[in-house]
Amino acid sequence: MRTIVGAIPQEVKEGFRYDEIPWERFPHFYGPGEEIPGLLATLASKDAEATGDADRALWQLQMNLHHQGSTIAVGALAVPFLLRIATAGCPRLRAETLRLVAEIGRCQHLGDGSREGLLAVAEDPLMMEGTTECPLDWTIQAARHAITGDLHLLFPLLPDPDPAVRSATAFVLAAATSEIPRVSSGLQHRLAVEDDSVVRVSLILAIAQLAREHQDERAPAWARDLWSDPGRPPEIRIGAGLAWLCLVTDPAPDELRTLLTDPSTDQYGDLLQRVPWLAPVASTGGGLRSCIDEMLTPNIPRNSA
Repeated sequence: MRTIVGAIPQEVKEGFRYDEIPWERFPHFYGPGEEIPGLLATLASKDAEATGDADRALWQLQMNLHHQGSTIAVGALAVPFLLRIATAGCPRLRAETLRLVAEIGRCQHLGDGSREGLLAVAEDPLMMEGTTECPLDWTIQAARHAITGDLHLLFPLLPDPDPAVRSATAFVLAAATSEIPRVSSGLQHRLAVEDDSVVRVSLILAIAQLAREHQDERAPAWARDLWSDPGRPPEIRIGAGLAWLCLVTDPAPDELRTLLTDPSTDQYGDLLQRVPWLAPVASTGGGLRSCIDEMLTPNIPRNSA
């Protein structure tokens, strides 16, 4: 799958030439892969937008390509086309389409809000896809390489007028596998001017995810500066506190523990469950408070940034 996705010519992606992609070799969760290009074409159609068929196509793609938090090989084939549809297609469905792209390129989380799990991307190398018997992490890598190859489509979405799109764009950019300084710099510049609470936290977690995976030793100090500054907005301090806990193995300092356990923090629970990283935690019934409680337990994550 990594080879196939990497070999898709630029003109095939730009021209939506679905017939040149071997969909038939890779089934989705509920049927044959040949069904996917028809759904992509419907999602991209302006006529389908007017009739509501685009909404139904996106829902079907979400079901077929991201079942119960997991991904599947044919989803990686769809990523280059989903990115172009998100850029040029129905603005109303842009954020959801981008989130689907990010979820295809991310391991199965199932509400894991731990220090080790919240920002995890790679899957267990031994885990196999049930339908293709291919390593699931290969599919995730293929999707991430496709995202990285199309960074030029994503950067213009960081200042999008819709906060949901800005948040989803950060979620996708966090999956990049190369050009990390450029991606992190773009996210940092957006954070400096961002005024939406959900987007701010999304940007912070995206920066932290890249730093954690690529072992940026400067990141813990950056996150600590944010959460320890009482002059910062509360959601920035909360998001940076979670990021810091994911970046290090140190026990939470008393100052951070006080911040995260303060009863006033709970008022941000409903708001921040719209942050893409926290949405799976919220779906299990815990949300922000569950994530904080799990992170503040004595368990030390196995890896650190």
